[in-house]
Amino acid sequence: MTEAGYTAESLAGKLGLHPKTVARWANPGHIPQSRHRATVAELLERDVDALWPDIVKRREPVWFRPWVDIEREATTLRAFQLAWVPGLLQTEAYARATLTGGTLTAEAMDELTDARLGRQAILHRERSPLLVAVLDEGVLRRRVGGSRALMAAQLGHLLACAELPNVQLHVVPADAPSYPGLDGPFVIADLPEGARVAHVDGPAQAQILDKPSDLVNLERRWERIRGEALPRGRTLGLLREAAASWT
Repeated sequence: MTEAGYTAESLAGKLGLHPKTVARWANPGHIPQSRHRATVAELLERDVDALWPDIVKRREPVWFRPWVDIEREATTLRAFQLAWVPGLLQTEAYARATLTGGTLTAEAMDELTDARLGRQAILHRERSPLLVAVLDEGVLRRRVGGSRALMAAQLGHLLACAELPNVQLHVVPADAPSYPGLDGPFVIADLPEGARVAHVDGPAQAQILDKPSDLVNLERRWERIRGEALPRGRTLGLLREAAASWT
């Protein structure tokens, strides 16, 4: 920015963003969202791959990259999962097992596993987002992969993650009545300037939603799901019991 004659404030003015957002781009692990990169590169008279060489090395699927960018900028992530442990909380063995059984080559599986684990760095950086994750109890009881030890290790990892100051973990117990989470998983992300977007999985492809009407509906669903979930203490007790059941 300095070489091109910009400050964070002046560049932010060109982009219509808050100066704090632009200033963060100078820190490791923070890059502009995809919709801003080309404009920033043009203003700074640099190539995108010269400014952010890690983008060229990215291994996650192209369709998923916009959401990864959102994760990096989010201040809060609220995630509900019905079938899997969220990717941000998976062990390597569990992540790899979720990819097994398809048509992926060994090389592609390695790249996707590495990409998923690489996303977890946001939980351990200095300014990490608050992750509030709610899981259906079926996630803890359903075996993924061929080894019971894999599940025991994954649930042990969940317990360790639950001790992080920026992670809140809750479980909807199996004896809960029918609840809105049965419609499917989703994540709501709060961004620094107050914007809010959501990621919703589907049978064919995932969607990123930012329409107010869609977000209001997801917010309502989230609150009803949280209402069925166990508080932290009881969740940790259930996690310990479930982990022990796999040994």
